[in-house]
Amino acid sequence: MVRNRKTFSTIFNAAIFIVLEVAALGMLRSNGILQDSWVMKGAHAFYAYVWGKTESIKYYFSLQKENARLAEENFNLACKLRDCGNGIAECNALQSGAAHEADSASVAEDSTGRYIYRQAEIVKISNNRQHNYIIVDKGSEDGVTPQSGIITGQGVIGIIDAVSRHYSYGISFKNTGMTVSARIGKTGPVGSLVWDGANTDGALLNEIPHHIGIESGDTVYTSGFSSIFPPDIPLGTTGESRIINGATYEIKVRLFEDFKALRYVTIVQNAGKDEISDLVSKQ
Repeated sequence: MVRNRKTFSTIFNAAIFIVLEVAALGMLRSNGILQDSWVMKGAHAFYAYVWGKTESIKYYFSLQKENARLAEENFNLACKLRDCGNGIAECNALQSGAAHEADSASVAEDSTGRYIYRQAEIVKISNNRQHNYIIVDKGSEDGVTPQSGIITGQGVIGIIDAVSRHYSYGISFKNTGMTVSARIGKTGPVGSLVWDGANTDGALLNEIPHHIGIESGDTVYTSGFSSIFPPDIPLGTTGESRIINGATYEIKVRLFEDFKALRYVTIVQNAGKDEISDLVSKQ
């Protein structure tokens, strides 16, 4: 009962204070043009502050929806560029032992039928280790299988290593044990691209023959020789180079993708990977 009285008294006193302040401002405005200008400026500043905070809150709550929309647009554009001839709205669900129902807005197949693309969102990522990892929100029920690639329009992000029903664990490109087959330009020499182990945007392209002419600023792409990644994914640009053991170049590459800003990625699966692996194992 005592607490209720204190609460009522506090509210009552606050109401009286507000009323008196409003009355004081009204009296100040009525005393002259200068005072009226001061009051109006203060009121406008207060309105601007409240409006700005309100808009910030509205933007915060709409940001996730906007990011998802942009990610879907990027996915659709990437599919068009990669000639997903069956169309986004008519894409086929991947079948792996049993039929998987696929969301037509997040799965696409290229015109050759070789690669299948799935939109995914990162739920956890590490960036400050020598063996970094990625966890995405798609799993076996979405048709994802181990040894699928993780990419964006600006680079190779990693490889799926393990899959549960709803999530997949991937080895990040920022892992000292991962290499990517890459070439300089779309018709140039092929080598192995590895993370430099130190910089967020740093990589090293190795095994490039020393007799090849190398220029700083050339774009590096995936070669397509891997059974995991499609060809011609832009990875970064060449920088300084040096000759190793008098035989091959080691070239610094500045990656396009910012791993610290990653959220949406694409999982790519080579539908013929198992057949290729079986063929190689028989040799």
